[in-house]
Amino acid sequence: MPSEELAPTSVARVKIQKTDSDVSSSDSVVVEEPLEIRIKRGSKDEQLGITMRTPGADLELAAGFLWGEGFLKSPDELISVKICADKSLTLRQRANVVTALVSDDSEEAVRILERRFTISSACGVCGSTNISDLHKRGIKKVAAPQHSIQELAQMTELLQGRQKIFEKTGGLHAAALVNPEGVAVWVREDVGRHNAVDKVIGAALMDKKLPLSDWTLVVSGRVGYELVQKAVCAGVSAIVGVSAPTSLAVDLAHEFGLTLLAFARNGVAKQYLPNS
Repeated sequence: MPSEELAPTSVARVKIQKTDSDVSSSDSVVVEEPLEIRIKRGSKDEQLGITMRTPGADLELAAGFLWGEGFLKSPDELISVKICADKSLTLRQRANVVTALVSDDSEEAVRILERRFTISSACGVCGSTNISDLHKRGIKKVAAPQHSIQELAQMTELLQGRQKIFEKTGGLHAAALVNPEGVAVWVREDVGRHNAVDKVIGAALMDKKLPLSDWTLVVSGRVGYELVQKAVCAGVSAIVGVSAPTSLAVDLAHEFGLTLLAFARNGVAKQYLPNS
């Protein structure tokens, strides 16, 4: 039996020395560790991939990932999500492996994660293929949001005071799911933008709230294709980002009727409209 180790935390203390000082001190940095996501269907247990994440809400991350990648068509197909229970591993090792138990009639894992080796930012070729995949999966256009554009532009303010790890480290992203009443029901942080979104969507999935019609996804940084894909798959009506969108994200949002706002700061944002 290997010696026991502590499970990973979200913040670590490290020794530093400023360039204008001869005295060393300590600082807080965000933790980044690998998370292996596994899926179990009956007696078949397989690895989907490994993603680098900030520990915390790992079960939600795995659930949200499965939904966004199309391994589940109904929330009822997700039976449970659990941390690895292999006692031959250390606590730290077990904490970095999550297994999702799904029903026998859920989608087979035909697409083993590209993320096992790399996390892409969505290039043109693979992006076009993924848009086609969404149609093949039967993803429908989302409902229009009931909030006004002005109300949506102000929703980044809902992240204020809810980014506890960022306040300590300054080194990670946040995502929030805002309900039709304008309440940020779930706010999660992670070193990866996509992981933060997986965490909030996973939380909604596990709470049986999908599809998220008239909900808004708020993200603290750039709005890339992958975030829009996850929003569309969850049925979200609008996405609001603090930073810029990508062209493919704009194209995908238009394709599925998702309202896209970016550069949302101080209550003002840019809405990205179809060219025609």
